[in-house]
Amino acid sequence: MSSFKIKKEDKKTNARIGILKTKSGEIETPFFMPVATKTYVKNISSKEIEEMQFKAIISNSFVLHLRPGEKLIKKFGGISNFMNFKGVVFTDSGGFQMYSPSLYLGNSEEGIFFKDPFSKQKIFLTPEKAIKIQEDLNSDVMMCLDSMPFPYDSEEKISDDIEKTLKWALRCKKAKRNKKQILFAITQGGVNKKLREISTKKLKELDFDGYSIGGLALGESLEEQKEMIKIHKKIIGKEKICYLMGVGSPIEILEAISLGIDCFDSRFPTKSARHGLLLTWKGKLRILRKEYEKDKNPIDKNCDCFSCKNYSRAYIHHLLKEDENLGKRLATIHNLYFINKLIEKTKEEIKKGTFKEFKNSLFSFYSI
Repeated sequence: MSSFKIKKEDKKTNARIGILKTKSGEIETPFFMPVATKTYVKNISSKEIEEMQFKAIISNSFVLHLRPGEKLIKKFGGISNFMNFKGVVFTDSGGFQMYSPSLYLGNSEEGIFFKDPFSKQKIFLTPEKAIKIQEDLNSDVMMCLDSMPFPYDSEEKISDDIEKTLKWALRCKKAKRNKKQILFAITQGGVNKKLREISTKKLKELDFDGYSIGGLALGESLEEQKEMIKIHKKIIGKEKICYLMGVGSPIEILEAISLGIDCFDSRFPTKSARHGLLLTWKGKLRILRKEYEKDKNPIDKNCDCFSCKNYSRAYIHHLLKEDENLGKRLATIHNLYFINKLIEKTKEEIKKGTFKEFKNSLFSFYSI
């Protein structure tokens, strides 16, 4: 039985609303996941994430393997219990850490060599080990171990990554034991149309529960990103849930939803907040600019988040100038709240049949 079902489709675009069934309950798509790499979102508690109405988060299984270790988290019954989050938990496998100079040592046909930054010992992460770690973490949705090229890598490099990703995905599927957990494969190909098509076709033949689009949101243009999404969606079809990894800006989210994407994760809202870039219904607001030094207005008059209801632009400007954690918290609360409201508003517009108009109206205020 499929874990994903479409409930509503937009007539003017490929946007849709669906239901993803997991062992922790159902979640309506599209949805955005705050990044809780180490079982926490920077400057925000799990209870605050729930209060902002987020239904899912994503953690990184390899990073958790390093510390505190999946064995400890398993004793708590999994990530949800460990961090006290009552929602759906996705886990990434660790392939993305191949681009961390402090961790990555090299890879082979069998897996990836990492360095433990704490013990300094060498770790060999195989597809089988990646699945075992995620099963011990008891996430709702697991990712296959993948080998991710950058968007503009050579055709030879991308082809090699595609072959590894395919072989590792098959091994992940064979290694999976927990039938209640959902397993996603990750398509690769950079921005090479031919290779993205090859990766997607080959992985589709393995029939996973869902499919993620990997290796994007890494400097490619919006048009290139759209083209890769279109290739992926055309091959995978409507029936499977589609997850665009690493995308979190309003323009990219809305464009991707219009092409049929169902879920997202990104550090963009939280990282931007800490650096003074705030998201509003009238576009980006760079709070550290001098013009906001004495501004008595809230970040966004149309926002009812905790930060906007209680503090002025001037105060948050001051806190961030002083590099105070409170300023980072207030800015992060606002940006996350905005992104979730954007997703909720998007679903309302899809249901009303006015999503395209809503998307176009917001595009007039935003640029990548």
